[in-house]
Amino acid sequence: MTVAGWTSAALVALCVLLLGGAMPCAGQGLEGADSALARAHGAADAWLALVDGSQYEASWDSAASPFRAAVTRSDWQTSLMKARAPFGPIRGRTLLSAAYRTELPGVPPGEYVVMQYEAEVAGDRTIVETVTPMRESDGRWRVSGYYIRPR
Repeated sequence: MTVAGWTSAALVALCVLLLGGAMPCAGQGLEGADSALARAHGAADAWLALVDGSQYEASWDSAASPFRAAVTRSDWQTSLMKARAPFGPIRGRTLLSAAYRTELPGVPPGEYVVMQYEAEVAGDRTIVETVTPMRESDGRWRVSGYYIRPR
């Protein structure tokens, strides 16, 4: 099955979901939602800048540990290049929504922010990017999931 030229395997590779180890360390406690949103947004923007700059290996290196455990650096680079190539460079991006969550389906409790962006691409088309930063045990926010689809 393909969606706008994407194979199911590429979609699965891009939809890297959190696979475990997302619990905050004892004594760290949960971050407030407002602070979490701001820190997650900063992490997502920095990570997306790497992806937009075709620094796919660096985006893998800076991703959350469950992300790196779910897909190899090489597979990530290959899948992302194939998935983004049909759209060309991102010309602009607008944050549509950001939702702080401590629970998501199929993943351990933790701190997550599910963010959706609308991005302008070639041919006056748009795509929707879903970026999910998580707060890792060291307190830093890192991207743990990424999914793109045509609008």
